[in-house]
Amino acid sequence: MMLPIFPLLFLITSIGSVVWYQRTGNDIFGVLAFASALACVIWGLVISHWLIHILSLIILLRFRTPILSVIQVKVDSK
Repeated sequence: MMLPIFPLLFLITSIGSVVWYQRTGNDIFGVLAFASALACVIWGLVISHWLIHILSLIILLRFRTPILSVIQVKVDSK
């Protein structure tokens, strides 16, 4: 049985890793913080409930970027 606190722990760990990356000047700590944040985000998404997946998909489909919209080009006809 999985406790529902695990996705929150992964989120807190990934945010903490990003904050640690911002405060350090060494490159190795930045790489380690980025890798642990990426692992926590991926693992948190894997173990999350299916409703969270559908909700995030609906949010992504609702907010479309202007890059994907139709681009109109003005052509001067002489």
